Amino acid sequence: MHLGVDVKKVQLVVYLAASALTGIAVSVSGSIGYVGLIVPHVMRMIFGTDYRMLLPASAFGGAIAVVIADTMARTVAAPSELGVGAVTAIAGAPLFIYLLRRRLA
Repeated sequence: MHLGVDVKKVQLVVYLAASALTGIAVSVSGSIGYVGLIVPHVMRMIFGTDYRMLLPASAFGGAIAVVIADTMARTVAAPSELGVGAVTAIAGAPLFIYLLRRRLA
């Protein structure tokens, strides 16, 4: 701020750019990548920032999230099979909107 930079404007641009880059990365790598984005954020909300607890919790949480997403994908549209990535995207998009709004507020 002392250097003449509009901090609020820069923060908004950085948040929007980070959101766009995350969307591009997910579109290229597939929406199953949402698991790697969702689970660490959720685990950090639950367990805090201690990495000794956060890393194993994220690993186990990711495995559990994929099993739950796969189970839901197989049972929601019973005769046909829904993609696991679609289920993770449906769960991931609202979470990222929540995280973005929480940080901007």
